[in-house]
Amino acid sequence: MTRTVDDLKRAIRDVPNFPKPGIVFKDITPVLLDVELFGQATELMAGPYSEARISRVVCIESRGFLLGAPIALRLGAGLVPIRKPGKLPAASQRVEYALEYGTDALEMHHDAVGKGDRVLVVDDVLATGGTAAAAAQLVGATGAAVMGFSFLIELDFLKGRQRLQGRRVEALLHYT
Repeated sequence: MTRTVDDLKRAIRDVPNFPKPGIVFKDITPVLLDVELFGQATELMAGPYSEARISRVVCIESRGFLLGAPIALRLGAGLVPIRKPGKLPAASQRVEYALEYGTDALEMHHDAVGKGDRVLVVDDVLATGGTAAAAAQLVGATGAAVMGFSFLIELDFLKGRQRLQGRRVEALLHYT
């Protein structure tokens, strides 16, 4: 695993000042282009939950979709996209959450997750934790159990893990 983690870190591209000045964006595109590395990354992200009897993998728009789909297949679970408002075609439920400046919202089809489901939330990056916490709130409102979170990257210096209320959080790469 150490070699794979090192390979992943080397593959991730830093893009300065994106999407706004002062931000260094972690671009996972080079990982996605390398079929072997992409496969290893999703295998490692699914691994800690292989015995958790996950029934749904909830993935957050948009890069979470790319990682969530192979993880769901690996875990034998259904795939649930969580999207920004107005993007889902059927009846959905919504949660609003605070950002540093303003608010945002996420939506999920109302029938995608239900009581008794065991849910893994997947995204590419854990930063401040606001989006992941909102996803957990959306899932929790259905009566389903959030079994944990799996991220490719965790930006430790932003302390997003603290917003996830002591839940299980796994991340392959850590940036301090």
